[in-house]
Amino acid sequence: MGSRFFAAVLAVVALVAADSTRNDFRFSILGDRTGDAQPGVYEQVWRELDAAHPDFVINVGDTIQGGNNATAASEWRALRPLWDRYRYSIYFTPGNHDIWSPASRAVYEQQTGHPAFYSFNYQNAHFTVLDNSQASDFNVILSDPQMQFLAHDLAQNRDRDPKFIFFHKPFWLIPVELQSSQFPFHQLINKFGVRYVVSGHGHQYVRAVQDGITYLEAPSSGGKLKGQGYAQGWFYGQVLVTVKGSNVGMTVKEIGPPLGQGRTIDPR
Repeated sequence: MGSRFFAAVLAVVALVAADSTRNDFRFSILGDRTGDAQPGVYEQVWRELDAAHPDFVINVGDTIQGGNNATAASEWRALRPLWDRYRYSIYFTPGNHDIWSPASRAVYEQQTGHPAFYSFNYQNAHFTVLDNSQASDFNVILSDPQMQFLAHDLAQNRDRDPKFIFFHKPFWLIPVELQSSQFPFHQLINKFGVRYVVSGHGHQYVRAVQDGITYLEAPSSGGKLKGQGYAQGWFYGQVLVTVKGSNVGMTVKEIGPPLGQGRTIDPR
């Protein structure tokens, strides 16, 4: 009896240990490159990103300057040598500088290798990328088709943890900063245990928490800063995310000299 009990305990411990290590990876979140791209910033962000050796990279949109259907593809191709130099898997989120017309949408999907909205798994974590690139205002909520896709996607992946959602325009800013849970997007993701929502567009680092869900606006990774003051979130950088088991750690990394001071923020 004792040996069988001991063997059973060991089996349970092994199962728990295996489950707790299902996630063990790091990824980097890049902010907007464009919106009046500043010379050298995006390139420096990539050099510093490479020093951290993340498993993959995901951005929050606005990769090209865009606005011209005739030059969209060449803008994407001009960035390919930089990405090829570092050879990381990159997951793109569409921004308003990336998609502004049906033609630019087709170019975006061809160049990135993904539809404008999609999802993927990495180990036991789940990532959903949504498209609000053509919303007329960043406070506009997600369209009905996007919400329907999200509801289905989260239902299909309810047992995965942690779950991250990415889209470009942070319509959540006002309700979350007012500490309101009364908007359909928040209620839906809270139901399915989403823990992180990441956006861009504003070129400013912003972080807020509502009902245990962290909402983040990534700092600019090249787009012109629209304000001043490191403490107010106006700096160039990236976010390094470490996932171990169900634990998620985020380090916001300002770029170093000459374009920054290399400071870090470890939000808790």
